[in-house]
Amino acid sequence: MNYYTDTYPGRKVTVMGKDYLYFGGTSYLGLQSNPGFQELYIQNIRKYGTNYAASRKSNIKISVFEKTEAALATLVGSETSTTLSSGYLAGQLIAQHFDTEAFKCFYGPNSHSALFQKETIPFENFKDLLRALQEFKESRQVKIPVVFLDSIDTQEASYPHFKGLQDLPLNEVILVVDDSHGIGVLGEKGGGAYQIIKKMLPQELIVCCSLGKGFGIQAGAVFGTKARIDLLTKTDFFGGASPAAPAALATFSEGQPIYETQRAVLKENLERFLNKTQEIDQFRFIQGHPAFAFENSELANYLKERGVLITNFKYPSDEGILMSRIVISAAHTKKDIELLAEVLNSYK
Repeated sequence: MNYYTDTYPGRKVTVMGKDYLYFGGTSYLGLQSNPGFQELYIQNIRKYGTNYAASRKSNIKISVFEKTEAALATLVGSETSTTLSSGYLAGQLIAQHFDTEAFKCFYGPNSHSALFQKETIPFENFKDLLRALQEFKESRQVKIPVVFLDSIDTQEASYPHFKGLQDLPLNEVILVVDDSHGIGVLGEKGGGAYQIIKKMLPQELIVCCSLGKGFGIQAGAVFGTKARIDLLTKTDFFGGASPAAPAALATFSEGQPIYETQRAVLKENLERFLNKTQEIDQFRFIQGHPAFAFENSELANYLKERGVLITNFKYPSDEGILMSRIVISAAHTKKDIELLAEVLNSYK
């Protein structure tokens, strides 16, 4: 069921004149409604404008792009990075780049549609993916294999150990990882999964992501070697697309103290939720990540009846699977968390 509101859903949302606690979405650090973060963003809008109405190939260059991309690469631990206007566009830039006769693309379980160039059915599990890679190798094709996957997958709990990858011949493949739900939240200082996967020694590692979920800005990013990023940024796709807004990128660069504070709050909220909630094993979740997935549609209705709305819709299309999950954010108060745990504990 759809619910319409006239305001941004922060820790609360108003629907049909009624207030609900909101435990959904992907604003993990609660930045979109954070007064300090908003004020920083407004200051940067006054400096850089609301949008950048030009190509990155333009003869007029704004230094904030290169400055922010250097800061992102340092945070993640890659040689370099580039930014785009969304995480989906970042995924599509990579997917189109490898959609040629020179490469053979393989898609890991539950990989995001942002990584698809055509109608694609990901492998159901990593055993099937391994078998396909072995058969491909035995066929002695000259194409280079490229494996796409998401860093956060509660079905196989990829992060932080990435057990599904451990049996794959990573030294023989280019690995493309969508870290949209990890970056900003997980890893050292919110650096995400790049450093963990890099230690697994893939032939080449490329990570893409949305910066909207963990960092609260409308932008996407791609991380990798300088040689690969140079190839990506020389394409018509990159040059023809509108870039991220400079005000958003400047807010990322200047907002690190806010991010650090919000990550600490989120950690406290998660610990409180885990300690207060009985039968936590009914949810699928990754340690340290604020999303708790489940498959009981009655529970979503039970929560709504008691004043709590969560993420509960089919994704990424009406034919997709029903996504039901509770999301803890740094915007929630101690009382919010305790009330949610109380409602969950009363469900029989």
